[in-house]
Amino acid sequence: VGTIMIAGMVNAGYPKKFAAGILCNAGTLGILIPPSIVMVVYCAVTEQSVGRLFLAGIVPGLLLAAILMIAIYIYARVTGLPASKKASVKEVAVSAKDAIPGFLLLVIIMGGIYGGIFTPTEAAAVAAIYAVLVSVFVYKDITIKDLPHVFVDASKTTVMLMFIIANAILFAHVLTTERIPQIISEQILSAGLSPIMFLIIVNIILIIAGDFMEPTAILLILTPIFFPIAIKLGIDPIHLGIIMVVNMEIGMVTPPVGLNLFVTSGITGMTIVEVLKGALPWMMILVVYLGIITYFPKISTILPDYLMGPQTPVVLKQR
Repeated sequence: VGTIMIAGMVNAGYPKKFAAGILCNAGTLGILIPPSIVMVVYCAVTEQSVGRLFLAGIVPGLLLAAILMIAIYIYARVTGLPASKKASVKEVAVSAKDAIPGFLLLVIIMGGIYGGIFTPTEAAAVAAIYAVLVSVFVYKDITIKDLPHVFVDASKTTVMLMFIIANAILFAHVLTTERIPQIISEQILSAGLSPIMFLIIVNIILIIAGDFMEPTAILLILTPIFFPIAIKLGIDPIHLGIIMVVNMEIGMVTPPVGLNLFVTSGITGMTIVEVLKGALPWMMILVVYLGIITYFPKISTILPDYLMGPQTPVVLKQR
């Protein structure tokens, strides 16, 4: 998708660095707007509702997308970047029709979970089968001969995640048995640290961790430490989850191991430094947005609270 988008923007007259910077940052929205594997990992570690966190990601995700679009529009108007030709009603209708099979994937996942048809795990299995069928027979992006390679690549990713999860579970068990989160939380509470100050510290730690680790590993290692402290401070676990996901977004565009930087560099042929220069202004919007999300929890909780009722108090397990 990125290859097509950047080529189209460059052909339309946009600077390549500008196109790469936008793509690098916009690509992070995928883990905030559901369905999101990062949210699933957080819920697996904290035993929270996947459906509730998915709902919580909709408003923050769309709001961040809107902020980025407005900022890009203002920049384009101020700098005099070329405007694309307006699509006709017929072209919009044709594009919308072509998008329906792909859009139904989201309907299957979200509708199936909230309609009580299947669990999040079952939804993932159904969605995977549907995605394969649509890719092969509708969009024809892949052929039946490609499927063995797809399955092998998926198996490699699954095995990698299983090793990470297994070690993270062991790490969490050690933390729990040694009462490390309880000790840290007692120190924080005795120091009189407020919830907002704790969240600021969490943000700083996660941004630093995001420079050197990928999102799944960060969540699996640090969530068992932060979660019990947040609960004792009265922080909504869903709000904490969204904050952590937004931090992961920032980590995806920060060196030295920002995944989106490497992907964008690979598809554009630009160096990491060039991509970073193009992405930096838009990354600062993500940082400011993180502060907004941290300070205003209602942005994260308004939709799940409205549709599913208020969050029930979390009782930490004693081991």
